[in-house]
Amino acid sequence: MRKSTFLSVGIAFAVAVAASATQAAPKAFWDPVSRKYVEYDNGKIVGYNRHSRIKRQDIAYNGPYGPNTIVVNTSERRLYYVYEKGRALKYGIGVGRAGFEWSGTHQITRKAEWPGWTPPPEMIARERAKGRILPAYMEGGIKNPLGARALYIGSTLYRIHGTSEPWTIGGAVSSGCIRLTNEDIIDLYNRVKVGAKVVVRR
Repeated sequence: MRKSTFLSVGIAFAVAVAASATQAAPKAFWDPVSRKYVEYDNGKIVGYNRHSRIKRQDIAYNGPYGPNTIVVNTSERRLYYVYEKGRALKYGIGVGRAGFEWSGTHQITRKAEWPGWTPPPEMIARERAKGRILPAYMEGGIKNPLGARALYIGSTLYRIHGTSEPWTIGGAVSSGCIRLTNEDIIDLYNRVKVGAKVVVRR
């Protein structure tokens, strides 16, 4: 009787542990470039390429812009957030591919956590011509191209956002948006205020 009781308890414990592990398991997505899986857990990379190959840096800044300014240097593939006079955080970014470059000065008009994505009609048409059907709308989440956070730029269609493809940081890969790893966009999002100046330079 005692042996049977211990066996039942042991099985129940094992099932509970397995169920807990299943619930806590990170989500993995295939990276066709590296031919490895990238694992996420609650929006954070926990497996391959845990951090961007381009490390975030706290640097001295002697440029012309003041605190609460985002400066995007697309040719350098870097974003600078000036957080106080003479200091900035430097992030690696992905930028618009050939034909989708742009520049200008705007403001951050909205912030969103795990934003939904509505592809613009021209993007839907462009991708359809390539044989790829985009959804009319995608709920926010780990598979969403906008990643964990988004900062909306003025009245433009562009955003500074996270990504479900962290291995693309450092490349010219987007349709004009500025992308960071989810870790970096969360860090930037927590620092930036609505109304922050955004300067995009080519």
